Amino acid sequence: MEMQEPGKTRAIIAHITLIGWIIALVQNGSDKNEDASFYIRQMLGLIILMIGVQIVGFILAFIPILGWLIMLAAWAAVVGAWVYSLVSAINGKKEPTPFVGGMFQQWFSGM
Repeated sequence: MEMQEPGKTRAIIAHITLIGWIIALVQNGSDKNEDASFYIRQMLGLIILMIGVQIVGFILAFIPILGWLIMLAAWAAVVGAWVYSLVSAINGKKEPTPFVGGMFQQWFSGM
């Protein structure tokens, strides 16, 4: 099922940095759209995941080579998940991010 405007627009805006996510959240607060809410929840999860990867990366940075390789792989996975989510939003399809998207929908279901 294709997403309708303004849900698709809000979903795309939510992917553009933390500021874009806040803008989409505020816009969706006054005029709820389930498609936009879906991607707002996805992006909240990805933002929290990115922060977690950054914290772990700071610790792993002290382990030469192995720590760096683990961090590179973690960042590649998070960026890949973000790109997957953005492409799904642009295509107008509500597809959860692989592996973690379903959990994000459950954890942030109040949004």
